[in-house]
Amino acid sequence: MSEPCPCGSGMQYSLCCESYLKGASLPATPEVLMRSRYCAYVKRNTRYLIDSWHPSCHAERFAESIEESYIATQWLGLNVISSEITADSAQGYVTFFARFTENQRESFIHERSRFLREEQRWYYIDGTFPPIGRNDQCPCGSGKKYKKCCGQN
Repeated sequence: MSEPCPCGSGMQYSLCCESYLKGASLPATPEVLMRSRYCAYVKRNTRYLIDSWHPSCHAERFAESIEESYIATQWLGLNVISSEITADSAQGYVTFFARFTENQRESFIHERSRFLREEQRWYYIDGTFPPIGRNDQCPCGSGKKYKKCCGQN
């Protein structure tokens, strides 16, 4: 029996993201690509991360900094908030919240990632950081207000 998939799908890693990280198959949706990219960070699979960025991003230039980040970063969990594909199926968006520790300090990424589809393959292109109000529900999925959860300073 395989370990649970780090992407938070609830499935076994061998039945979820492993085939993507090994290059045996391609993610069919932006959400699956985003989840597999999260797994690639957890599993320290730089090649997969580079290959899943859109070619126009020239992601090879990020390889060294990604490799360096592995030393001090531990990924703690992923919460996918929303996922959508445009009507023409050429773009997709995934809003997520990922927790991590870096140099033993807890932090998070809250991003609305944009994906492009070219020749039946999805690529990560870029992302924006949605604003979070103090009284908004925390995007980590706790059900608490942001100010009482991840927004505490």
